[in-house]
Amino acid sequence: MVLLDTPVCTRDWQAPDFTLSDPTGRPVALADQWTASAVLIAFICNHCPYVQRIANRLATDTSALLADGIAVLGVMSNDYVAYPDDAPAAMFQFAQQHGFDFPYLVDADQAVGRAYGAVCTPDFFGFNARGQLQYRGRLDDARATENPDQRIPELRNAMRQIAKTGRGPDQQHPSIGCSIKWRLS
Repeated sequence: MVLLDTPVCTRDWQAPDFTLSDPTGRPVALADQWTASAVLIAFICNHCPYVQRIANRLATDTSALLADGIAVLGVMSNDYVAYPDDAPAAMFQFAQQHGFDFPYLVDADQAVGRAYGAVCTPDFFGFNARGQLQYRGRLDDARATENPDQRIPELRNAMRQIAKTGRGPDQQHPSIGCSIKWRLS
């Protein structure tokens, strides 16, 4: 496990389009999400201890975002041949175990993770309705990570601001997590 920070948000960077399938084979297109007030793309995986630690809070926060009309997609870009805990069948179980209401998608050829410059899991990208990046950061404010009862829901607040104003917060804290497990060619 390698601990990495994500780069600073490149505001207004345009989201590359994609269509990926969920673990059951159902395709989901990013292009169909732009009717929402904002779109969150979360690069996550099953075996990462950082994702495991936040999975229940992620489910709670994303359910609230979905209720607010904000689209949410989870993308798993790890090489699941080398890391079978991240295989599609395990993704399905992980999503059910934690109550994910959003599509959890398989990036089998890792093209989406590469196109977005995903660095770690979790790696959160928040876009306005025009597909412009407005947030790249963590789930919770760094000051509140030790006591989950007093956490400041940084991602949820940022996405709500993006949905309302089209612009993300000026202050953003980079996400931290395990490196994406890229396939060796």
